[in-house]
Amino acid sequence: MLPFVEYAAKGEHKASIIWLHGLGDSGEGFLPIASELELPDELGVRFIFPHAPQQAVTINGGMVMRSWYDIKSLDLDNRADEAGVRESATAVEALIQSELDKGIAPERIILAGFSQGGVIALHLAPRLAYQLGGVMALSTYMCAAHKLADEAKQSDLNIFMAHGSQDPVVAVSAGQQAYSALHKQGYQVSWQEYPMAHQVCYEELIAIRQWLIATLS
Repeated sequence: MLPFVEYAAKGEHKASIIWLHGLGDSGEGFLPIASELELPDELGVRFIFPHAPQQAVTINGGMVMRSWYDIKSLDLDNRADEAGVRESATAVEALIQSELDKGIAPERIILAGFSQGGVIALHLAPRLAYQLGGVMALSTYMCAAHKLADEAKQSDLNIFMAHGSQDPVVAVSAGQQAYSALHKQGYQVSWQEYPMAHQVCYEELIAIRQWLIATLS
């Protein structure tokens, strides 16, 4: 099981949000967002922020850091190491299963991810045997988008996407390509764009809060 930090539900645990960080970060990086979102206590949301494994990252000179997969090239078609993406997706699926084992229904589970974490979220959720309540994909892109139609097990999925128009790390066009691929698959995908770099901004947090409340209510 992936190690993680958590933000416990207020009162009865009724829903879970599994939030995946970006390259070189850790679960601690997004932990403060749990309280900043100020979700209603009655939703009973538990936040889980897993830590990616430590591994060498090619584009960073082989430096070892927390990473969901290796990045060997900045070229979008070859950026994500597909084998590594699938391995991390399997590890995250075990976290989801742990929540299911606690009695949390799949429609009460949200899978969220920023940058690299978003790649894992967008890869895993459509391929699960059960439908999650939703997916939140922030400042991210897709791995093996051309395989989605053949591998997807879900015909319907609620997906919130947001991206910075000035993102120098993951170009907004990469996010738009992912949006198009998901929309073509027939998923309910919303797109939000903000005048920001590779980050999360206040206006985005407001939109995330509104989407989470609507999705989990």
